[in-house]
Amino acid sequence: MAVTNTVEIYSDLLVVLGTAGIVVPALRRWDVSPILSYLAAGAVLGPLGLGSQIANFPFLYWFTVVNPDSVKELGELGVVFLLFLIGLELSIKRLVTMRRLVFGLGGLQVLLTGLLLSGVAIAAGAEPASAAIIGLSLSLSSTAIVIELLASQGRLTTTAGRLSFSVLLAQDLAAIAIIVFISILGSGGGDSLLVSIGVALFKAAIAIGAIVLFGRFLLRPMFHLVATAGSTELFIAAALFVIIGAGLLAHQAGLSMALGAFVIALMLAETAYGKAIEAAINPFKGLLLGVFFFTVGMKIDFREFVREPVWLISVVVGLIAIKTLILAGLARAFRVPWRAALETGMLLGPGGEFAFVSIGLASELHLLPGPIASLTLAATAVTMALTPLLSSAAKRLLPKPPGPAAKDQNLTLQSSAGDRHAIVVGHGRVGKVVTSLLTQHGVKFVAIDQDAAGVARDRRAGRLVFFGDASDPKVLDVIGLRQATGIIITINARKTIDRIVEHIRAARPEVLIVSRARDEDHARRLYAVGVTDAVPETIEASLQLSEAALVGLGVPTGLTIASIHQKRDEFRHALQQAATQAGCDEIHAIKAKTTIHS
Repeated sequence: MAVTNTVEIYSDLLVVLGTAGIVVPALRRWDVSPILSYLAAGAVLGPLGLGSQIANFPFLYWFTVVNPDSVKELGELGVVFLLFLIGLELSIKRLVTMRRLVFGLGGLQVLLTGLLLSGVAIAAGAEPASAAIIGLSLSLSSTAIVIELLASQGRLTTTAGRLSFSVLLAQDLAAIAIIVFISILGSGGGDSLLVSIGVALFKAAIAIGAIVLFGRFLLRPMFHLVATAGSTELFIAAALFVIIGAGLLAHQAGLSMALGAFVIALMLAETAYGKAIEAAINPFKGLLLGVFFFTVGMKIDFREFVREPVWLISVVVGLIAIKTLILAGLARAFRVPWRAALETGMLLGPGGEFAFVSIGLASELHLLPGPIASLTLAATAVTMALTPLLSSAAKRLLPKPPGPAAKDQNLTLQSSAGDRHAIVVGHGRVGKVVTSLLTQHGVKFVAIDQDAAGVARDRRAGRLVFFGDASDPKVLDVIGLRQATGIIITINARKTIDRIVEHIRAARPEVLIVSRARDEDHARRLYAVGVTDAVPETIEASLQLSEAALVGLGVPTGLTIASIHQKRDEFRHALQQAATQAGCDEIHAIKAKTTIHS
């Protein structure tokens, strides 16, 4: 029996991994969203899809998920990581700055849509508690699909893109409250509802308070200790420990593990280690979220398309129409142009992935009848699949504005990942001078350093610097390499500088790179691999020494500075020429070898 269970577990995991490694990449060649691919694969290969035909076709055992419990825990961990990443991208400052759109427009959208959809569900015969769960769950949209869609089309900076981001941010926050609300409804026992709610809130307050206290007083010293060890594996282990530990603490209090992960992420976002943690867990993010969406897809029952076609179509059309009209009307009330308001409404009209979480939880707690939950999930899946089509329809059908639209200052706010900035690699003595001058001239920058003790001191002194290894491409991506206007490398480790420059040039061939170099040979090497400007320590030291000597010997300051600048340009030109010649010689040598072998 134990052997059978082991084979069953591993065969089910093999199906999920095969989906991630074969099915999703194959579908992506036809521009199919990975999320929709996982959803579809889960529906087709799950126990409600081909898995239901194993008795008739035994060979399907090896190509379908037999027991959903085999991957259920991994799916739940995917939800935990999803909420953690959302929390890690937020900050109290950003929430305050965007409060009008996030808490105003976004909050009203969730409230009004939830009330109206609940009323429709009650009119259709649902119990009030069930109707409230359905209404609130369907009021949310798909953060993952919409943001991915806008980013791939380069539309995150448009009015509709920024407005969608603000509303989705409010919905992500509301999802936490909805999960808590469902947990409270499902925990009622013999006591009155009021007592049950009071006990649940008390336990929740203790758990969240414990997480906040841990984050406030222990997170920084803990990650400082791990960072000083200089081990990537230990850093990843510490990050996973914090995420899962906070989740388990929330779970023990009767809340969602995702809630605990979200709260601890908010605390980590304010530390110097937030970017490094985000980069460390990035390798897990895609797979775990893929498993989550696969498990979501397993809950879709295709029989609903045959059993209740009229109800299914009605729910799909009604949901998109109601949410689009409410969002467009609210956006107009917030003085958003009609085109952007309608486009945002059509983008966010479909349901979202959190409906599967909340409705699945409600179904497990026996708060929703099985047929209603199944119909709602099927309708949600259909609307999510229609999101790309609705986006294309909005762009084609809505009239373009006659001229440039007036900018709303609230809509110019976006995530920090979208801000254009310089990146300063290294925050030692040289790095501090560079960042102080950038600050003096109003140039935005992100500084990163691998010295945990130095980063901690700089953070206490009020300097915005993050811990991380810039030679890791994942760290460069997290700190905004794609949006950076320039990179200044101030460290003095030759091999590390070379790796950083090579990574940057591979990702951004056109971006400005100014790098410190050890000597003339190193400068030539850096010019050869693509730096915009290299500053050799030996040459700069000799130029500064010469400048001080000339001024001290009575040469006029202006003439001295001019001659120093001329000499610096001569050195730079000579190094660039040498690097170019070395590259040409290397190409000729390769051609000669090829000719000889031929």
